[in-house]
Amino acid sequence: MTASGTADGLPPQDDDAAAAKYHHPYTPYDVQMHFMKTVYDVCARGEGQVGILESPTGTGKSLSLLCAALTWLRHHKRGQYEASLFSALRDNNADEPDWVVEQMLRQKRAELAGKWERREARLAAARRKEKVAAATASSSERGGKRRRMDDGRRSRAKRAEDEEDEEFLLGEEGGDGDGSSAASRSTDSNDRLSWFSAETRAMLEKAGLVAGKSTTSGANGDDGEDDEDALGQDNIKIYYTSRTHSQLTQFIAELRRPQFPSSMPEGAKSVATQKNDEATSTELVKHVPLSSRQRLCINPAVSRLGSVAAINDRCAELQKPKKSNDKQSKGCPYIPSASPANALQFRDTALATLPDIEDLYQLGTRLHVCPYYASRTAVPGAEIITLPYPLLLQKAAREALGIRLDRRNSVVIVDEAHNIMDAVANVHAAALKLSELGRARDLLQIYVRRFGKKLKGASRVMVGQLARVIQGLSAWLTSALETSSSSSSSGTSGIVDPTALLKHKGADQINLFALVKYVQEAKLAYKVESYAAYLEEDAKDAKSEKNNNPSTPVLHTLTSFLLALTNLASEGRIFYEVLPSENGQKPDMKLSYLLLSPTHAFASIAADARAVILAGGTMAPFADYETHLFPTHTPDKITTLSCGHVIPPENLCVWTLAGTKAGTATFDFSFAKRSQPAVLKDLGAALLNLCTVVPDGVVVFFPSYGYLDEVVEAWKKVDADSAGRGSVWDRLQGKKAVFLESKGASSDDVLAAYSSAILDEKKDTKEPRRNGALLLSVVGGKMSEGINFADRLGRCVVIVGLPFPNAHAPDWKARMEYIASKSGEEAARAYYENACMRAVNQSIGRAIRHRGDYAAIVLLDQRFRSPRIQTKLPAWIRGGMVAGSEEKGLAGMLGTLGQFFRGKREQK
Repeated sequence: MTASGTADGLPPQDDDAAAAKYHHPYTPYDVQMHFMKTVYDVCARGEGQVGILESPTGTGKSLSLLCAALTWLRHHKRGQYEASLFSALRDNNADEPDWVVEQMLRQKRAELAGKWERREARLAAARRKEKVAAATASSSERGGKRRRMDDGRRSRAKRAEDEEDEEFLLGEEGGDGDGSSAASRSTDSNDRLSWFSAETRAMLEKAGLVAGKSTTSGANGDDGEDDEDALGQDNIKIYYTSRTHSQLTQFIAELRRPQFPSSMPEGAKSVATQKNDEATSTELVKHVPLSSRQRLCINPAVSRLGSVAAINDRCAELQKPKKSNDKQSKGCPYIPSASPANALQFRDTALATLPDIEDLYQLGTRLHVCPYYASRTAVPGAEIITLPYPLLLQKAAREALGIRLDRRNSVVIVDEAHNIMDAVANVHAAALKLSELGRARDLLQIYVRRFGKKLKGASRVMVGQLARVIQGLSAWLTSALETSSSSSSSGTSGIVDPTALLKHKGADQINLFALVKYVQEAKLAYKVESYAAYLEEDAKDAKSEKNNNPSTPVLHTLTSFLLALTNLASEGRIFYEVLPSENGQKPDMKLSYLLLSPTHAFASIAADARAVILAGGTMAPFADYETHLFPTHTPDKITTLSCGHVIPPENLCVWTLAGTKAGTATFDFSFAKRSQPAVLKDLGAALLNLCTVVPDGVVVFFPSYGYLDEVVEAWKKVDADSAGRGSVWDRLQGKKAVFLESKGASSDDVLAAYSSAILDEKKDTKEPRRNGALLLSVVGGKMSEGINFADRLGRCVVIVGLPFPNAHAPDWKARMEYIASKSGEEAARAYYENACMRAVNQSIGRAIRHRGDYAAIVLLDQRFRSPRIQTKLPAWIRGGMVAGSEEKGLAGMLGTLGQFFRGKREQK
């Protein structure tokens, strides 16, 4: 459906009144008002709503998202408080007269207000305490926010044999032969990947840090009643996710700007509160950031392990009861149960201060309490929870964090959602190399030589099965590598039948579900690799102690790949790829698992949340999100919105260049034609002329690194008809300083040099003065996403061709066949085109970054004339297209752009 209509309970009669009701800290633009109203509507309409919203970069999208969503949440909570009280009293006192019910309602309101006031007072006290702590902290403690991993390795004398047995010997997990474990099994039988053991849950309950089991008095000294649980509607939550922690940190900075009204209804406030209404008219948003142990673990002995899987396993291992009385065997000293008072202080401080991940880490370090577990205690009282993509997109990860999406009370907001489908595929991807299998086999042999005779029956069986699986996979990969090396007709990549992988050594007779479950619950990968690391460390000479980087966790990699093999064959494919030799080593072979469709993996979010909002700067085209993420949602449940830009129309000029001469269509950068000498020559001529009329920075995006290298090589050659003017490359460098993005290299140095060439004044007058800089980059490369080419850095963005993926590549071929089998050939073609246009739109979005910015965009390919392609561009780009530009050629473009930039200079 369209984003029209009035928000339920929030009719914006005029812009000033509406802006105030959304609590935006600034005066919103019209597009921001439209965006906020749409977000509010999606949240307010009820269960199963979806919003797919596009708002260009520079329009304040993140701030608008949080203002609208949190305004709805506070309005909703106020209404729910009153409705829930009245409903409960009416149901329980159906025979009582109305005046009795009203009296009881008044009493309940007062009780609710008292609990709310006690909680706010407790949080206010936590804020004051945190300010004092921050003021007294040394600058060096806070200066380097990102922690350094402690390398405080204790000196290792030769351990006694029984100590080795206790730390590295496999326990009796899986004693019933099927990989199950009564001691450490999660209470949720469906949670195969949950790292929360029964002991962990017991630990939290003992510390009084989980609902319903509190044995510890509150931080404010009351009778132990948890006001977070007593405020029954505090389970309404917004889950906000983005790609990276840096993006989440930026969002949290935005979260600190607005102020929102109290969630307590006016009629429920106590007399004391009403007298001090000015002080209680606003209520700080309660926010908790969640992350993995890798970012939050403060135990040096665990955090230095490096890999997420190893850290998870070691953390779980330290929570198990130990037989030894040795201090080193008593587990982790930072678990919340070791210091319940500090854990409660952690909870209150987190809810009171709008922290980011680094703030939680520093708080946990100061209080000597684990931020990973202590942050869970703040979740019940939180209103908005931020977390990166992987922790939201995997159901097992959500459940391990204690996140339960609710059809009535959970709103999921995915920011930077243009790549959400790729993100779903990535979190379910797995890869394994032949060389890693060799390392895994060696580690397992070392372990079995030491502990093999001491293993219990079930453990011995499972270790043997894992060895057979390693042998089977190694045999297949070795055979495939030999075949590829000896046969020129054999390809270097392709699709593998999963059943063929395990036919060797009888590995296909093994129950992979049971084996993976055993490996996870017995912490086999961690114990085998830890024992190997222990031997390597003991063997080191004292002078070589500096080299303590952890080895690659190959058994964890193997476990992830085996887990992928247990997925339905219809949902994914396994690919092989021959890797070329490096540094004199022999070639390697890699297996990769690819999720073909995100539909099933995303279904638990789409089905369980009250509302799901996908928001991004360039979401067009929208069709893929509806088809592949929400296939069961009816049209009336889906709202789409493409906002205009905040810039005035005269600040954007979009030109389609189909050919050098008017009325021609010589620019065809399809794979079959793009290498023709005439095309390369005309492309060089077009950019030479463009650099003449465009001031400052020009960024050109090519469809691939390979084609960019080909073009540059052709331009460096001197044509016979150049008439002594030199090569195209030399002439380009005479116009502007030219910079080139390289595959695999860091973009920071190139970007810094490009910026310097534009912004820094030349002091050496002997050097020829050039008109800014030219950056040659690649669609989908480092420069095409997340880089800000604002103002002079990006006065013109040129898109060379359409960056269609290689349809003959095994992964894309498999994906297209899958979609065609499910939805038909036309759907597969649309998905293929949409993937290309999303990449184009991301690159285009690099140019205009704020309201006062201006730029030209040149679409350099005759295929951009197609209405089918143009409809997949963002609405604000389509609105800036010069009518008939595709027929006017190079001369028409130069005239229009020259006039465009002259007009901007005159306005200064």
